[in-house]
Amino acid sequence: MKQPSRQSRWERRSQTPLLVLAVAFAVAYAVPIVAPDADARVHRACMVTEWVVWGAFAADYLMRLGLSSAKKAFVRTHWLDLGAVLLPMFQPLRLLRLVSTLLLVGRRARMAPQIRLTTYVAGAVVGLLMFGSLAVLSVERDAPHGNIKNLGDAVWWSFTTMTTVGYGDHSPTTGLGRFLAVGLMLSGIALLGVVTANIAAWFISRFERDDRVERAQTAAIAELAAEVRALRAEVARLGGAAPGAGAEGPARTPEAAPAAGTASAPTP
Repeated sequence: MKQPSRQSRWERRSQTPLLVLAVAFAVAYAVPIVAPDADARVHRACMVTEWVVWGAFAADYLMRLGLSSAKKAFVRTHWLDLGAVLLPMFQPLRLLRLVSTLLLVGRRARMAPQIRLTTYVAGAVVGLLMFGSLAVLSVERDAPHGNIKNLGDAVWWSFTTMTTVGYGDHSPTTGLGRFLAVGLMLSGIALLGVVTANIAAWFISRFERDDRVERAQTAAIAELAAEVRALRAEVARLGGAAPGAGAEGPARTPEAAPAAGTASAPTP
């Protein structure tokens, strides 16, 4: 049995702590945006939490990179983790650490492909709604002509933007806000395509499974019919051979025996 590598053992042990840190980071990110009038100590604690979590993510990435046997391939395949570590100063992008952690947890989870894809899609929808709402609220709240002033407006705008409905009652007015809107719209279209493709793949796999079962039943019926025909032919052959066996030789009559005995008797 192949022994897991040191990198695999590290990833398995750090999976739960990373998820807890990701949740803590999301809370620390959201509190100053949702409650901007909170006490200064709360804001300071949230900032410290963000930087501590960022340091833990950076240490985890460096540890996995050091334990990897193919470092170039690791950097190429874990570009999202690297981006989440290198972009801590861009506030709208800091939730990429949460997204990268969810992706990391999903990669390590042992689930069926369709269940994993459904989990990814559901997590992506929730994460994008959270990310879009908080990011656009932090950008548009203090804009001179902005109309997204509270969390309810931001969540409603995220829903209408991701579903490409776009009622227009709330819309970003700043450049960064419009950039976030474009990203959210493209993400919504992509997720809708993934959901549609996943549903179509489920139906196709179900139809293929039913077709395989039907073909197997048809083959079994054909084999059974062939066996029945063979049995009928064997019965007919045996039934035809039984009457012919009695006509192979002449039957001796009872009168022939005395006649034979009389003819063989000696004369005096």
